[in-house]
Amino acid sequence: MEEVVTIGTRVEGRSAADSAVPIDIISGEDFVNQGDSDLNSLLRNVIPSYNVNTQPISDAASLVRPANLRGLAPDHTLVLVNGKRRHRAAVIAWLGNGVSDGAQGPDIAQIPAIALQQVEVLRDGAAAQYGSDAIAGVINFELKNAPDGGAMEVKAGQFYEGDGRQYTIAANYGMPFTSQGFVNVSFEVGAQEDTDRSIQRNDAAALIAGGNTEVATPAQIWGRPEINDDLKSVVNLGLELGGGKEFYAFGNYASKEVDGGFYFRNPETRSAVYADGDENPLIGDLDPSNGLDDCVGFSHEDALTSSECFSFQELFPGGFTPRFGGEVTDLSGVAGVRGEMANGWAYDVSASLGYNDVDFFIYNTVNASLGPLTPTSFDPGAYTQLEKNFNADFVKGFEVGLASELSVATGLEWRDETFEITTGDQASYEIGPLAEQGFSAASNGFPGFGPLAGGQWSRSNKAAYVDLEADVMDGWLVGLALRFEDFEDFGTTTNSKLATNLDVMDNLALRGSWSTGFRAPTPGQSNAFNVSTEFDLALNDLVNNGTIPSTNAVAKLRGGEPLDPEESTNWTLGAVFSIGPVDVTVDYFNIEVEGRIAPSQLYSLTQAEVDSLVASGVTSAANLQNFRFFTNDFDTTTKGVDIVATYSTDMIGDNTDISLAFNKTDTTVDSFSPDTIDATRIRELEEGLPETRWNLSSNTTLGDWRLMARVSAYDDWFDSEDGQVYAGELIVDAEVGYTLTDKASVILGAQNLLDQYPEENPGAADGAGNRYSQFTPFGFEGGFYYLRTRYEF
Repeated sequence: MEEVVTIGTRVEGRSAADSAVPIDIISGEDFVNQGDSDLNSLLRNVIPSYNVNTQPISDAASLVRPANLRGLAPDHTLVLVNGKRRHRAAVIAWLGNGVSDGAQGPDIAQIPAIALQQVEVLRDGAAAQYGSDAIAGVINFELKNAPDGGAMEVKAGQFYEGDGRQYTIAANYGMPFTSQGFVNVSFEVGAQEDTDRSIQRNDAAALIAGGNTEVATPAQIWGRPEINDDLKSVVNLGLELGGGKEFYAFGNYASKEVDGGFYFRNPETRSAVYADGDENPLIGDLDPSNGLDDCVGFSHEDALTSSECFSFQELFPGGFTPRFGGEVTDLSGVAGVRGEMANGWAYDVSASLGYNDVDFFIYNTVNASLGPLTPTSFDPGAYTQLEKNFNADFVKGFEVGLASELSVATGLEWRDETFEITTGDQASYEIGPLAEQGFSAASNGFPGFGPLAGGQWSRSNKAAYVDLEADVMDGWLVGLALRFEDFEDFGTTTNSKLATNLDVMDNLALRGSWSTGFRAPTPGQSNAFNVSTEFDLALNDLVNNGTIPSTNAVAKLRGGEPLDPEESTNWTLGAVFSIGPVDVTVDYFNIEVEGRIAPSQLYSLTQAEVDSLVASGVTSAANLQNFRFFTNDFDTTTKGVDIVATYSTDMIGDNTDISLAFNKTDTTVDSFSPDTIDATRIRELEEGLPETRWNLSSNTTLGDWRLMARVSAYDDWFDSEDGQVYAGELIVDAEVGYTLTDKASVILGAQNLLDQYPEENPGAADGAGNRYSQFTPFGFEGGFYYLRTRYEF
């Protein structure tokens, strides 16, 4: 609690305990001493209000997993690196269990854990201080800055069931940069095999029982995707220029390939490929010049013996399950100069560039409208996000007769972000000759982006802020912030914040805050097209659902209009105190968000609307059953409490650190438009995440041994894909380390030590074969054990 923080305040040397708002400090060791390599999962294990799940079949969300802080969407949390805004990912999470649907947040999985010195989690609204997105809070990743020394680590593990093998090799190295600076470099390389926790679907089992030996077992895989060529690298640099000036620069480069599964296409019933809308065999006439009735009444078997009639059972007699993924590239660079002017004003002037690109691929599928000429692998196109920032920040303390100097911080920011859709290869979006006979157009499962859907959309904004902070009397801190932003597309917004910390007695302080905030719609949310093949529980079948811009002519018929920014009001009330040797913080929070930006409910399409969408560039609309668009049509209140307690003792071993972190979060949809938001979506928002979570962890050092144990508790949650409410569970993690020399150590650990699985989906065999809910908050793959060796120098 006495550790110095760099967020939530612009006063140097402020500790977490003295701050007016709740801030968690997590050391780099807390991330390294875990078995996973994805920073999202590592955060989930130590921050109870942070939720992320496996995402087995979620389109692009399988490539960049959406994460939730305090029950809000991924893009309600601002992510900083070394105090500078990190760019968002190109991926829009079209499928995110309701809470994350349509969100476009940053991808922190591209940061290697070994590069982190500490992580600060500000659990409070901070848009008045940092701008858009800081509604749920702020996460700041501080990079290592040592000018010498380092570490190397090799880690390997697999699940108890014998699959999902993964490995990582990571290193960190600090070195001088001339005699006045440092360069600290980190990298991580690795790979991860996929897992399978599915159950054979009844329809696939019936096909096999009927003699179709081409059907795979299982026909459809539920599990984490395969990750190949996973590279993460970070460089952090600082150089003293003399005269109190310092040049700094840092950035990252990362790339990986993610390959996952989709839903099974039944060779007897999959509409627009194997069957018509009435589940009769769909047989294509390859020579319509002599009439389209030559193949009427043909079975699939008849077509196999005909040169003019065609069935997709010729290509995939056992049906097919598309494989979908993408190549992810992420890079960023920040450079700046900071120092102090002769008049006492400290300054920090910086510029940054952030880039994220996801180049999609899909294979083991077809463009059915091309008939026998269809490829079986496609390049559907790419999403790209590019962001540019310029910041000038100034701060100075003034003596005004208060108990401390009045810290006055002010600054300017210019930001520009561009979202781009790159068109795919022609076969991925083409409407082929068999489309008129009822065969689906475009690559089945993830249609490619056509020329009219492709494009580039940009938006810039300017901001100015002032931030005041002082001890108005001994033990009473007061802070006030005001921020003005001007966006070129929808105008201006002004936000404010008032925060305070009052020492009531030596071991008790009260703190609280009130603030307004906002989140601007991204260019991607305003302009992106997407088609997702989803499993419809009511129909027990696959349906094609499209997302179109809210300003599209078809969306306007259902109330679509240009998006406005969300507006929020946050307030917190908390206490910092000690009970003997135990340090405790308790904080209540209340977050009201008006005009939340999210996809609407699904609307059925008329033929005229299908034709209009095809003309506007959504060529795959010829096979769409439903569509949706982004709206600002509902308000929510998210409230809850965070409790953190820490205790250190030398009575157990040489030293033992024990911590308890508890979170309870409840979200209520206060108002909504029944024309755009349905009852299922409301239930997703209110019940899609565990309402209560807590972690109890212990770290003990005993001579050359180190012992770690952690118990994580998860409350129940609702999965709209299954229509089920699943019971919560207790998960136990443990790690044993032994120091071989003063530089080398070996560690054996297990995540989910007791091999706990979530409650099974009772309708899995009759449905999509999903034995476990894909939105299980702690995973559904059972226990995972790992071995890692570490060498420090």
